[in-house]
Amino acid sequence: MERRSYLLALGAAGTAATAGCLGGLFESTPEGVVLSEPDDQLAESEDLAYPAYGESFPTFELPDATGDTIINTGELDTVSVVTTFFASCPAECGILLNQLAGVQAETVVRGFADETSFLAITFDPERDDADHLETNANDVGVDLNVGNWHYLRPETAEEAADVVVDQIGVDYERTDESDRMEGYDFNHMVITWLVNPDGVVERVYRGEYVDSDRVADDIEAVLEEFESES
Repeated sequence: MERRSYLLALGAAGTAATAGCLGGLFESTPEGVVLSEPDDQLAESEDLAYPAYGESFPTFELPDATGDTIINTGELDTVSVVTTFFASCPAECGILLNQLAGVQAETVVRGFADETSFLAITFDPERDDADHLETNANDVGVDLNVGNWHYLRPETAEEAADVVVDQIGVDYERTDESDRMEGYDFNHMVITWLVNPDGVVERVYRGEYVDSDRVADDIEAVLEEFESES
């Protein structure tokens, strides 16, 4: 199955399953969230394969391939912007990471870079070593010197599947392609999460074209609420 067909099939399946149910999904605002009910979520959070609005994001520990450190998602006290990707992706991942690099730039301009973490989790550890990921940062416009962007790299393909598929709920499928220099590709879902400092999902952004200003506004709103309570 071609990449675009795979992604469209995922979206169509989710939409068909929830047709007519896009509004009023939540009887009340879940505990632990700051932002109001999203108007673009496909179904109730508990019915989605991945963590969604009002749910806890899974905790795990992975090395930052470009920062020589270990990130434990359960110990972060920042707002986290989390996504999964592979650096050799010919389309979606590069577009998405470029959009998120724009969010990173906004956190610098608005003065809350230190209170925000960007976690980009690769599910292709075979190719995505430190050099490849540093090249990716340059290609998509990520500024690693800011110190809030972390390329998280599982040790093995098996560990990648455990974290990305089993814990986070993002499906991907490796496809061998003899006409590609790298030898293989992935069909995969494209999802980004905004997680508050307590580890609760505030927003899920679907697809590679995220609105950088919207995400930055959401981060700022969450941070302001948490700062007011401290």
